[in-house]
Amino acid sequence: MMTMIPLFLSLLSLLLVTLPATLASHSPPIFFPGATYPSSSLKQDDTLKKNIPFKTQFFPQILDHFTYHPKSYIIFYQKYLINSQFWHHGAPIFVYTGNEGNIEWFAANTGFLLDIAPKFRALLVFIEHRYYGESLPFGKDSYNSAEMVGYLNSQQALADYAVLIRSLKQNLSSEASPVVVFGGSYGGMLAAWFRLKYPHVAIGALASSAPILHFDDIIPQTSFYDAVSQDFKSVSLNCYQVIKGSWAELAAFSSQGQGLAELSKNFKSCKGLPSVDAAQNWLWAAFVYTAMVNYPTEANFMMHLPAYPVKEMCKIIDALPPGETKLSKAFAAASLYYNYSQTEKCFNIEHGSDAHGLHGWDWQACTEMVMPMSCSSESMFTPYSYNYSAFAEECMKMYGVTPRPHWITTEFGGKQIEKILKRFGSNIIFSNGMQDPWSRGGVLKNISASIVALVTEEGAHHVDFRFATKDDPNWLVEQRRQEVDIIQSWIDEYYCDLRS
Repeated sequence: MMTMIPLFLSLLSLLLVTLPATLASHSPPIFFPGATYPSSSLKQDDTLKKNIPFKTQFFPQILDHFTYHPKSYIIFYQKYLINSQFWHHGAPIFVYTGNEGNIEWFAANTGFLLDIAPKFRALLVFIEHRYYGESLPFGKDSYNSAEMVGYLNSQQALADYAVLIRSLKQNLSSEASPVVVFGGSYGGMLAAWFRLKYPHVAIGALASSAPILHFDDIIPQTSFYDAVSQDFKSVSLNCYQVIKGSWAELAAFSSQGQGLAELSKNFKSCKGLPSVDAAQNWLWAAFVYTAMVNYPTEANFMMHLPAYPVKEMCKIIDALPPGETKLSKAFAAASLYYNYSQTEKCFNIEHGSDAHGLHGWDWQACTEMVMPMSCSSESMFTPYSYNYSAFAEECMKMYGVTPRPHWITTEFGGKQIEKILKRFGSNIIFSNGMQDPWSRGGVLKNISASIVALVTEEGAHHVDFRFATKDDPNWLVEQRRQEVDIIQSWIDEYYCDLRS
């Protein structure tokens, strides 16, 4: 019988990492923005770098922006990508605030900036987040100890971006160029916070799928999994009920000889029969990520998937005969996520590679990014309750540190955000799609005339940042048009102030 001890570590894209074995054992997988992509499902695309029209640069960044110890002045080289093919001197600079992974991955999946750059004659800059990709302060030793990785946090990352942007403008002799920051998922959180912390550096921010309210019990702890469940339930009640019932079958099979044979038939593991916990996590991840990327067109962000993959999963479940077990139906649906291209003969269910270098999120989740989550009995997943004490204990075992569950709201705010930002904030777009489970932690209503929420009922995880296609639905075309118009108004106002 499976036991459920809920622990709360990752994956943003939105951008989200697979939990370490000590944290994943007997636990539901927990999905955090951006870094929430299961490593077993990720494959390095060898053509990725070739297909991104950016030049790679490295900036000498100091280790610690906030203290003056000798070690603070250690230099590491922060990677950034730059595209100047549309830029005219003095024109805007569009900066993507990098997520928790290698920056090429996010650049390749943020075609929106390339689409709009010609209109604005914008310089495009994608900055890699410290401790991810090639931006490692201590090289291969960066994660060896808490002393080494202790400089990984959102405040240091934001300061990195500010320093790099100011230096870049000076080097380009373009101090008057307005800067707009963009980010999706965790990167969207960073973009919004950057505008609030560094308004003298960036005139505005577009924060897509940014769950900045997913902290400190600002929203119900069940919000995320309730949203995933609703995505499936709204397509097919039978589909929802089959997935909900599959967990009990999986638990029962784990103690039966016949059940083990059923598991062997369903879970085509590359390395023998997986553990029940690994099988559960594998299924759980497929349904969560499919809900996150329920895009209206065929996409290849996390996996190659058809348009509206939740609907396609439910078609598979609903078409199978009544005699099939719920577990078999759930596996068939999950196979759409892992093998839509029909190229996989087996699945790496127990352990996978970290193709995009996302593992640093475990440290961030164990320190500042504490997002309480639980599953209600109405969810299609196994119910569990948030247990901060167990989570903190595991973080202490793993890193020798305890989380700071109230730090994000202390540093950046979030509680009563409408009243607070209405008085001092400006020029932020919060875009969310209600198909995205992270939307429940986002800003869903306008706060002021210049802090705007663009919400689409059918949108998924930062879908507005994807390349435009001829098959995009009208609501997505309109959402992007509104974003461009608002950004244009910021820039027009900036130049007007500059002239006066």
